[in-house]
Amino acid sequence: MEEYEKIYKKGDETNIVTVIDFTASWCGPCKAIAPFFAKLCDSYDAHFVKVDVDELDELAMKCEVSCMPTFVVIEKGKVVDRTSGANEAELETMVKKWAVRVI
Repeated sequence: MEEYEKIYKKGDETNIVTVIDFTASWCGPCKAIAPFFAKLCDSYDAHFVKVDVDELDELAMKCEVSCMPTFVVIEKGKVVDRTSGANEAELETMVKKWAVRVI
């Protein structure tokens, strides 16, 4: 939780959004979309974070995560967008809306 707070504070100071991938080690769809999420990390200017819901259930509850994978965009301390499921097109559309493309 401390690491998340540092990332959140850094995003707040720099006006860069944070994109959180709520995942679980046992989740098949989470594993399937993981390489695509990694590709987005290299393509957009945002803080990309993976959160295992079994390890940080407090954060998952705070962000109202009810299924995996769930992707949440946080801007200035507030959840501003979300999508669930391993849908690459929906995920990229959401990231494009909030982050700047670097490649």
